[in-house]
Amino acid sequence: MIELVFVACFGLAQNEQRACEERSLIYTDISPMACMMGAQPELAKWVETHPNWTVANWKCRYLNTAQRKA
Repeated sequence: MIELVFVACFGLAQNEQRACEERSLIYTDISPMACMMGAQPELAKWVETHPNWTVANWKCRYLNTAQRKA
């Protein structure tokens, strides 16, 4: 499984106090390269459905199921 991990920040203005948190989207049927190629359009869709949030950074990685909370 591949995980698209990104940091989402609430608040649009630069001088605004921004709260940021790590989020992720999990894919079971794509390769790491496909994740890298499709990440920006996928994150753009996420931002469209989450007003006032911006994506600060992102990366694709293999999902480490041992570290995920149940």
